[in-house]
Amino acid sequence: MKLYYKSGACSLASHIILKEIGKDFEIENVDTAKQLTESGEDFSKINPKGYVPVLRLDDGQFLTEGTAVLQYLADQNPGAGLAPASGTLEHARLQEHLNFTSSELHKAFGPFFTPNTSHKEKQNAKENVGRKMDHFESVFSDERKYLLGDKFSIADAYFFVASSWTVPTGIGLDKWPKIAAFSRRVADRESVQDAMRAEGLLN
Repeated sequence: MKLYYKSGACSLASHIILKEIGKDFEIENVDTAKQLTESGEDFSKINPKGYVPVLRLDDGQFLTEGTAVLQYLADQNPGAGLAPASGTLEHARLQEHLNFTSSELHKAFGPFFTPNTSHKEKQNAKENVGRKMDHFESVFSDERKYLLGDKFSIADAYFFVASSWTVPTGIGLDKWPKIAAFSRRVADRESVQDAMRAEGLLN
């Protein structure tokens, strides 16, 4: 398998999960602005949508969309215990967190990474991000370690990455101490450190 990624983007979640699974895979950085991969491939031919992550499977097929990649990796590697069994309420809870992270929190950061966004638009985005983060802070109000309880899942990898964007945007995590504790907990995982180091995010 090969993961096409952009350093620090949502593709980092897929990178973390690949590390958690422990199977061999390749990575290739993508300049999404130029639509070129590190090796000079035209990325628009790999993913016409123009963004990461993309997972190239061993048979040559490409899988896109972060939540789809995460779920596929969990389903193909059940022994890793990264997702509850399909059909259970816990699996529905997993989808609940993945979908909210994708459609609400991830999307809320959009104005910060869009050229020519006005100061007012960024202020509105900051407030919007805050509302989504308030929701996740309440999820951790029962002192759970991870989104589903005591066990790390694919939803945690995605939320960890999305919540990390509060740092470069200047929002920070001071208002959400339970999320800050969660972030530190996840950051201590070997898989996370390995993936971040490979993407140049850690020394």
